[in-house]
Amino acid sequence: MSDTSTQCSQILRDLRRGKAITPLDALKNYGCFRLGARIYDLKQQGIPIKSSLETRRGKRFAVYWIEGKAA
Repeated sequence: MSDTSTQCSQILRDLRRGKAITPLDALKNYGCFRLGARIYDLKQQGIPIKSSLETRRGKRFAVYWIEGKAA
């Protein structure tokens, strides 16, 4: 299994568990430097991932999650 598919499966597992994921979470938990790319890959598979931009301490970043009960 490639690093990309492993990262996607780990990210999807946590999203389905109701967790919201930020780029810092992805780096710490999955060793993923390109969360946006992995989210894109998952969306291409039909996963309904939501996102919003947040600002903390003057830094903007995306937060990703799946609403409701995921498949």
